[in-house]
Amino acid sequence: MSGAPETFTFTPENAEAAKSVIAKYPDGWHESAVMPLLDLAQRQHDGWLPRAAMDAVAEILSMPPIRVYEVATFYTMYNLQPVGKHHVQVCTNLPCWLRGSEDVVGACRKTLGIDIGMTTENGMFTLSEAECLGACANAPMMQIGDDYYEDLDADSTTKVLKLLKSGGKPKTGSQTGRHTSEPAGGLTSLKNLGKDEGEAK
Repeated sequence: MSGAPETFTFTPENAEAAKSVIAKYPDGWHESAVMPLLDLAQRQHDGWLPRAAMDAVAEILSMPPIRVYEVATFYTMYNLQPVGKHHVQVCTNLPCWLRGSEDVVGACRKTLGIDIGMTTENGMFTLSEAECLGACANAPMMQIGDDYYEDLDADSTTKVLKLLKSGGKPKTGSQTGRHTSEPAGGLTSLKNLGKDEGEAK
């Protein structure tokens, strides 16, 4: 792969973090640390995993490299190609699609000037399609880095991306103001639970 390093070594801080992760697992089960170590390596290497990083994790855990590759290629949380500073992953699975994810993808294309699978020329944004991001009750949504942006439409998607482009930090979570996954119109049941408990006393 062009631009991929031939070697990879954890920084001293990340090497200590790796030891702490491995120590969480019982003797004989150290290979279970493969996923958090791959995540640690990816974060160190600008958001993607070169083969050298996977080989380094395999060596630390005394695993055959192929078993580490199997994990890295199975889970979409690992990026095997370089990505932009802001990795925009739009969920297009059924719940998000029914709630308008096509409009979200369209807003991303228009605002960023790229299509799915592409990175902007300045290396700031990569646009990806995600199969499911586990926030179906808040569909449609997208993940950028470690942050979720939910209850999106074309306008709110554009606002989030433009703020990121200008160096700002958009508000995470629901973009319509609702609290977590409560109904869009507010609570509809158990509204007087506290009052009833007080009366019972």
